Amino acid sequence: MTENTKAKFARLRERMAEQNVDLIALAPSSHMDWLVGFHPMLCERPCLLLIGPEREAFVMPALNAEGSRAETDIAFHVWSDDIGPKQAFLAALADVGTTEAKHIGFDETMRIDFAMLLLDALPAAKRSFTDDTLSYLRMRKDEREYAALKKNALIADRAMQAAFKAIRPGMTENELMAIIGDHFSSENAPMQFAVVGSGPNGAFPHHHTGDRKLTDGDAIVLDIGGRTDGFPSDITRMAIIGQGPDGYAEIHDIVERAVQAALKAAVPGALARDVDAAARGVITEAGYGEYFVHRTGHGMGIGGHEPPYITASSDTVLAEGMVFSIEPGIYLPGRFGIRLEDIVILRADGAEILSSLPRSVHTA
Repeated sequence: MTENTKAKFARLRERMAEQNVDLIALAPSSHMDWLVGFHPMLCERPCLLLIGPEREAFVMPALNAEGSRAETDIAFHVWSDDIGPKQAFLAALADVGTTEAKHIGFDETMRIDFAMLLLDALPAAKRSFTDDTLSYLRMRKDEREYAALKKNALIADRAMQAAFKAIRPGMTENELMAIIGDHFSSENAPMQFAVVGSGPNGAFPHHHTGDRKLTDGDAIVLDIGGRTDGFPSDITRMAIIGQGPDGYAEIHDIVERAVQAALKAAVPGALARDVDAAARGVITEAGYGEYFVHRTGHGMGIGGHEPPYITASSDTVLAEGMVFSIEPGIYLPGRFGIRLEDIVILRADGAEILSSLPRSVHTA
């Protein structure tokens, strides 16, 4: 076990004690990745990492055991298809000292059949998800995580600039996406996604990039991300061809002011919903509230979307080290959409933007 992993287990157990949680159960997921640096293939065979007050152990399918052993020295309780997982699970539960656990923290991504092993074995235990334990820790990034996220943000800046240079009338959205993907690959950060929404397609926030040809006067939403060193990037910028559509400059200015308002509101101690309200208030006051159809942001770490979520209903108290997007938008059906997105890390004096690329529109 690496020193980093040992430190994470220690912090997790401190938090478990504070929250009176005596057993954490993780399935193969980003939670497991964050804690131990890998996860076995997720399939229908139960695979669990059980974490008690002093010890931890895996319930491991035999088919995954050999490959997983190369990744960790944590104890394995291996089961095979001809016997089934129950015996190994009960042995692991005993190994970590939780056969009488009073409060289980469940990985919220866990398959229900995995969870049933715990529910059947500990029917009287209190149950919660990991919001106040492991997720609580994941939201607060350390400097190693910050460095990886910053590196990815700057790679995404360069991929965006490659897209800007390539834009020309007559090319398709898919052709532009391929150029973005090629740049990410050139920096050993494979593209994870790219939304290229041109003209009226930009009014769909999650448009599926397609074969529409870019034309003079288009506004183009470019929402892209890659991944290297186990961490992702995510950035949205705008481009126009020629003069752009009527009313573009006014709408871009409103969205930019919404970003600035959210950045100002993003300080330690603020509620996530206060940041959403700051951005949404600017857009609503300008008369476009009904066209801002999604949350203001999402957390980012090893997961592209993870807590904290910057929504109108979130009471999450923002704290130093939290990393999240600020991405308000206005989407005018049949015309165009505008979204501006930056990833920020919260410092003592406010939000630090990871990107170095201005939010001004690129004109092709």
